[in-house]
Amino acid sequence: MRAIGIVLAGGNSKRMRELSNKRAIAAMPVAGSYRSIDFALSNMTNSHIQNVAVFTQYNSRSLNEHLSSSKWWDLGRKQGGLLVFTPTITSESSDWYRGTADALYQNLVFLKNSHEPYVVIAAGDGIYKLDYNKVLEYHIEKKADITVVCKDMQEDEDVTRFGIVKTNEDGRITEFEEKPMIASSNTISCGIYVIRRRQLIELIERCAAEDRYDFVRDILIRYRNLKRIYAYKMDGYWSNIASVESYYKTNMDFLNPEVRNYFFKQYPDVYTKIDDLPPAKYNPGASVKNSLVASGCILNGTVENSILFKKAYIGNNCVIKNSIILNDVYIGDNTVIENCIVESRDTIRANTTHIGAPDNIKIVIEKNERYTL
Repeated sequence: MRAIGIVLAGGNSKRMRELSNKRAIAAMPVAGSYRSIDFALSNMTNSHIQNVAVFTQYNSRSLNEHLSSSKWWDLGRKQGGLLVFTPTITSESSDWYRGTADALYQNLVFLKNSHEPYVVIAAGDGIYKLDYNKVLEYHIEKKADITVVCKDMQEDEDVTRFGIVKTNEDGRITEFEEKPMIASSNTISCGIYVIRRRQLIELIERCAAEDRYDFVRDILIRYRNLKRIYAYKMDGYWSNIASVESYYKTNMDFLNPEVRNYFFKQYPDVYTKIDDLPPAKYNPGASVKNSLVASGCILNGTVENSILFKKAYIGNNCVIKNSIILNDVYIGDNTVIENCIVESRDTIRANTTHIGAPDNIKIVIEKNERYTL
């Protein structure tokens, strides 16, 4: 593909509450064995983009560890491949990334040293499949300056945490509001952009000269009437996990066979880092219904409509319903957990009960958390 890829994975979201206290949102576990950033990286490699940069910043240890080997996404190459950029102290700057445009500016050398004519920019917290080649073809066909991948959401969904766009009959964006109080449209920006590389360099340098740091507010919204900015409407499943509610719902969507088949049995594939773990073990007395159970789990109790990530241990007579159990969790005997998200590396004491509500998911974090190297 005639483009380089950039994955923005450095942000934090207060909507994630305690879940983002020790990891980047792009490193959040999804669907049992994956992490959020796997979907963007898989889309890059499936679109034949061979030069991909990931910008990390907030709580990036687990994310950097996940990205330590690029072979899992077929990005281990002599030329290009997978590059991870974190904020760096230089003679000219000692700042963290102050926004998405500033992150691009601080890594402008990567853009200038590349040779591909186009850039695909994607957020690391989206769960979707997309052939970026089709977006690029649309971008060239429309003679666009910038193309924004958008999606029409259901009327009953709260879209005020996204960028809201309006388009004319030709698909050109005429209005763009970032996280408005009241949404005037149900068409949202998915945080995926295609732009010509030289034009991106020019716009980013102009932003830096004017002390502007945000790609959406200071480029997309500011230039919407000056540049030809088009919307590419996306079909198929798309979800953003940057809130507790959407993270819970997205994981629960994978209990739907249609969603699972779409991501894991239909071409192209989604790739992730593989751990050498034994298959899940179901001991006598274990009962599992409509659940995803990852490798390394040991089950002794009842699990219904739940997702268990790697190395979860469920004790005797436990009842787990409508819950997400993250990696390396030990749940003691006779424990009841319902409508909860249990943080990774926790030890849940025996004979305890944790119950949330369907519209108010409880996050369970015990103080006797276990840390591993």
